[in-house]
Amino acid sequence: MEFIIKNVHSYWAYLVLIVLTLATLNALIGLFAKKEYQPKDFRLALLGLITTHLQFVFGLLVYFVSGKIQWFNSDITVKEIMKSPELRLYNVEHPLIMVIAIALLTIGYSKHKKKLVSGPKFKFLAIFYTLALFLILSRIPWKVWF
Repeated sequence: MEFIIKNVHSYWAYLVLIVLTLATLNALIGLFAKKEYQPKDFRLALLGLITTHLQFVFGLLVYFVSGKIQWFNSDITVKEIMKSPELRLYNVEHPLIMVIAIALLTIGYSKHKKKLVSGPKFKFLAIFYTLALFLILSRIPWKVWF
């Protein structure tokens, strides 16, 4: 079961990166080119939000079944987790930064829906989606991916 959940989490991450990058670029282009906000822009932003939230659910499942997560192991202390770069990444940094990134995506998406004109809609999406994308890219365990 752990193998399946970890694989889904790993492969879904590629889709998240593609969709989130497209949504971010679309928002930035819309902002700087002063384009009109279209239904396709809404759908792309929503798709970025949905794929990322699903990835978060998969990540939560991995968090509770993975052998790399040591919080639930009485043999290792928090001090030992924080001293080990690998354990700290999987137990603290990756989950925390991903929660922050998802919060940013959700805030940006929610705020953009309340705006009535194109400029502010693209502005909120561009700011929050870009920040979230950078945070996500900063805490991906790249050594495992390549």
